[in-house]
Amino acid sequence: MAKLGWRVRSLAWVLAHAPGSSVSQMTAEQMVRAQQRLAANGRFAAGVVGSLAKGVVTDNRKIHRDDHDLPIRVYRPVGLPAGAPVIVHFHGGGWTLGALDQSDWLCSQVSLGVGAVVVSVDYRLAPTHHFPLAVVDSVDAVRWVAHHADLLDVDPTRIGVMGDSAGGNLATVVCQILRDSGGPVIAHQALMYPATDLRTPADFDAAKPVRTDFPILPSASMVTFRDHYLGPDGDANDPMASPILAEDLSGLPPALVQVAEYDPLRDDGIRYARAMQAAGTNVRLTEYVGMPHGYFSFPKVIRGSVVQALAELCAEQRYALHAEPVPTAFPRVPDGLPVATAAADADEPGSPSTPSPRARWTSTRWVSIRCRSTARRAPDRGTLSAAH
Repeated sequence: MAKLGWRVRSLAWVLAHAPGSSVSQMTAEQMVRAQQRLAANGRFAAGVVGSLAKGVVTDNRKIHRDDHDLPIRVYRPVGLPAGAPVIVHFHGGGWTLGALDQSDWLCSQVSLGVGAVVVSVDYRLAPTHHFPLAVVDSVDAVRWVAHHADLLDVDPTRIGVMGDSAGGNLATVVCQILRDSGGPVIAHQALMYPATDLRTPADFDAAKPVRTDFPILPSASMVTFRDHYLGPDGDANDPMASPILAEDLSGLPPALVQVAEYDPLRDDGIRYARAMQAAGTNVRLTEYVGMPHGYFSFPKVIRGSVVQALAELCAEQRYALHAEPVPTAFPRVPDGLPVATAAADADEPGSPSTPSPRARWTSTRWVSIRCRSTARRAPDRGTLSAAH
C-alpha cells in the first residue's frame, strides 16, 4: 500500500480526536444533534470542504411531496445555454450526516467542468428517517427533474446521476429502480467510493481477514452508519440497500467507479464494478492510491489526486452527456492545489482527464493513480478474490 500523506494523517487525527466526533459511539440523539450542527455551520467549513466555484450560480428550491418538502440546490454555470444536460447529485455522510452546503465545491466544479446543470438533493436522513426513505427521496428527485426539464432549462434525455459514499449507493440504486420502472433513462452514473454491500464481510466471506483501522472512515463507524440507516426493520440483504445483490445488473447506465486505497469500502466498489461489467454494463474503475475515503469532501486538505479524480469525473460525464471525448472547459483548480497529470495503465498511455475514446465503454479498465503524479496498474490483492 502507498504511504499516507501527512495532510491525510493530520486530518484523520483531528477527526478522530475532535470532541463528539466518534461516530461509532454516537446514539441516535447524538447523531441528530450532529446533523443540526452541520446544517447550521456548513458554510463555515469552506476552508476544508471548499466553496462555490466562481462562475456558478445556485438556486434553492423545494420539491413538494404529499407529506414533506424535499430541498434541492440547482447549480448552473453563468451563460450555460438552455437545453444543457443535467446531473443529479446525492451527497455522502453515511445516510445520517451531510448537507447541501458541504457539496457546493464538488457540484459547482462538476457543473463547470461538464457544462451541465447539477441538482443536489437534500434527502431525508437517518436515524429520524430510516431506510428506504432516502431511496424514495432520491428516485422522486430524479423523476421531478425529468418532468420539470422546461422549468430547469435542461434536456430530459441527457440525465446523469452521481454520488459519493452513501450518495454513490443511492445513485446506483436509483439507476436500478428507474431501469425496472420505465425511466426516465439515465445516461451515466458516477459512483465515488460507493457503499454497495451493507452486509459485513463475515456475512459473505468469513475467511477473509478484515482491516478495521482505516483513516477518516474506520470500519466501526461504517457499521454504525449502516445500523442507523437500516433501523430495526431494514435488511442489509435488500438490493435497495445493497445494490450488488440485485438479481440483474444488466441494462444499467455506463458507470465510472472511483475507489480509494485506504477505505473499508474499496473492495465493495471493486466487486460492484466487476459485477456490472460481467452483466454487460460498461464500466471504468479507478483506484486512487494513497487516498482515504471521502477525498472529495476535503479538497482543501487532501490534495494531489483530488485534482485528477475531478478531471476524470468531469471527462467521463461530459463524454456520456455531450458525446465529446475531451472537455472544452475544465473545472477550475482550487487555489493552492498543484496542477498535475498522470499516466494511466502502462499499456494505455494518457492522462485520466483525457481517456482514449476508442477504449471507452468497451470493458472495465482499472487505473490506479498515485498521489504524486505517477501511476501504476493496481496490484491483485488477496482481498479481491471475490471480485472475479
